[in-house]
Amino acid sequence: MQTELRRSPRVPFIAAVEVIDVDTEVRLSARTGDLSSHGCYVDMVNPLPLGSAVRIEIAHADRKFGATAGVIYSQTPLGMGLEFRDVDPGQRVTLEEWLSDPERAVA
Repeated sequence: MQTELRRSPRVPFIAAVEVIDVDTEVRLSARTGDLSSHGCYVDMVNPLPLGSAVRIEIAHADRKFGATAGVIYSQTPLGMGLEFRDVDPGQRVTLEEWLSDPERAVA
């Protein structure tokens, strides 16, 4: 049996996400696969390398969530795991509302 290393549970969450590499300002459009209070998984064929710093904006149901994050794992050609770093309190409210109703979160 594997030990769960995540700090918080993930919920399936499909939404549009824009990922901006902090160093290069390259913008990538993708979609999320799941979401937690500490991060998300982004489905993409060419994920950024481990350790990359990014800004993200997730758009879902006429709302947006933005934060800075770091790439904590990268799996070409599947996607990457992001850990949220700086989340403003107002943005945290949106995130927690999405997490509290995962049935509405999957489009």
